[in-house]
Amino acid sequence: APLPDAVREAGQAVAPAAVLRALDALQAMQVLQAETGGCHAAAWATPDGQLRHWREDVGRHNALDKLIGALAAEPGWAAAGEGGFVVVSSRASHELVSKCVRMGLGTLASISAPTSMAIAMARRSGLRLLGFCRGERAVDYSAEAASQSIAP
Repeated sequence: APLPDAVREAGQAVAPAAVLRALDALQAMQVLQAETGGCHAAAWATPDGQLRHWREDVGRHNALDKLIGALAAEPGWAAAGEGGFVVVSSRASHELVSKCVRMGLGTLASISAPTSMAIAMARRSGLRLLGFCRGERAVDYSAEAASQSIAP
């Protein structure tokens, strides 16, 4: 099924420094990862990079599903895409992109690489896709940025 347009305005408003701050904070919240070395996490961050919700699972898709469920259970969750963003401790696959787009979430930031299908899908739908978000750098794969490195 075709994907709806993502929330372009919310995705473009996210500052690179906020994304990097959120991913740094996510590492401290990954209790299962610390214990097992084999879990992924997905989190919802506010525009300034503060984590509001996070979930872990052995599967990156499951972690994102759990996060989306937590957002959906929150009163007023439909406004969640306005200004915030999703961060994941895994690579960004087209399935993760699809879930974010369908939920109206404007930005997906990944600590690792996006797949080529994820990049194409993000560009078609208007999702801002950030990959290789590590240290002080990230790569913006959105159509407008054309894979430019960004730094805070």
